[in-house]
Amino acid sequence: METKELLFNLPPIVGLIPLIIYIILSFKEDTHPVVNVFLCVILGAILVKQPILQLGSVIADAMGSFLALIGFIIILGSGLGSVLNRTGVAENLVHILMDKIGINSEKKAIVGTMVTSVVLVTLLGTMAGANAIIAPIVIPLIASMGITPSTLAVIFQGAGQTGLFLGPFSPPMVTLMELTGLPYGKVLLFAGLPVSICMWVVTFFIARHIQKKTFGLYKFDIEESQSGKDYVATSETKRATTVFLLVFLALIVYGVAVKSGASYAILIMVTVAVATGIAGGLRVGEIAEAMFEGMSKLIWLFVMFVLFEPFLMFVEQSGAFNALFDLLQPLIVSSGQVVFSLVTSLIGIFGINGAAVAQAMLMDSLFGNMVSELNINMGLWAAILLVGSQITSFAYPGGDMLGAMGLAQSKDVKSMLKLGYSIIVTILILIVILAIIL
Repeated sequence: METKELLFNLPPIVGLIPLIIYIILSFKEDTHPVVNVFLCVILGAILVKQPILQLGSVIADAMGSFLALIGFIIILGSGLGSVLNRTGVAENLVHILMDKIGINSEKKAIVGTMVTSVVLVTLLGTMAGANAIIAPIVIPLIASMGITPSTLAVIFQGAGQTGLFLGPFSPPMVTLMELTGLPYGKVLLFAGLPVSICMWVVTFFIARHIQKKTFGLYKFDIEESQSGKDYVATSETKRATTVFLLVFLALIVYGVAVKSGASYAILIMVTVAVATGIAGGLRVGEIAEAMFEGMSKLIWLFVMFVLFEPFLMFVEQSGAFNALFDLLQPLIVSSGQVVFSLVTSLIGIFGINGAAVAQAMLMDSLFGNMVSELNINMGLWAAILLVGSQITSFAYPGGDMLGAMGLAQSKDVKSMLKLGYSIIVTILILIVILAIIL
């Protein structure tokens, strides 16, 4: 992206100010996330000398961005959840899970949700799409266990994102295989599994911590499900549940077979909602009403996602990320393998922002020659590329973090940043260990 000259010829590093301000505002409880982003969009536009009166066209372009797509997928997931609640499917699934699988405690609810998220993200190859599909199912269950929205948001991002590090056809894994020349098995062994295991352990303990801190403070915006043993599902509810599971699984299998991306989740949610609603005795108009009722609860999140596109774009146009790299480059050139691994990982996490696949390719372009000069093991380089391109989403309140919060009905950014920086510290320790032994 073309770098623009800043206001008053300020140095490019000043372009990080909107991002820093947003992070600071995120810790304030009396501000709204959408307002925070909008203020930073205005500040970023002023810094790169973007005419304020032309912001409308910039936001219009953002409507077609990937972030906007993620936002739409998330609100569709909320709409599907409303259909499942109205047909009784959600409540029926709660009883099936609790009575037959035995999820009857906070710890089991956390582990069960983590496993579900990881498996579906691995199968679909999209965190936003997979979590949007499972959210309507797990929320009634974990709500009955007392799990809070803050805890679920932590699980959705911390555990869910690792699914992208496991599947052989997920975008991150395909990119790593192409850049390093390693086969899938070695990329999984050196990068995917070590990083995922660390993230699972950290996510579990942080989720337990957040649960203790937020229990009684936050709760899900759903009708209370009756969990008594005298519950008996109606014939319509049983039929709707069967149709939901069959259609859902069939579409999942097809999506895996054709290697569908995030946009495929839209088809899954709409199709499953219509099929489930009809099987549950709802008319098409009633299904639409239920969908829109659920979607309306998260319209603020969609607006935030649209605004995030110009927000991040203005920071990138300022040249702030490149300036940050220039400041650290002398250290990289003169370093050994351990320092090189740590510094390049940090630059990837904090200094390069954007789509994860593009981040990995940019990192390889910037440091590929140094990798050869220092004779860096390709397995180590695969781990560095994975960390540098994927863990960025834990450093800043970006699309993945906000998406997990939206699906979990949480506005608790502070808890997400606790998770994020706990994961970052742990993963950096892992990188140092890999640099020593490889």
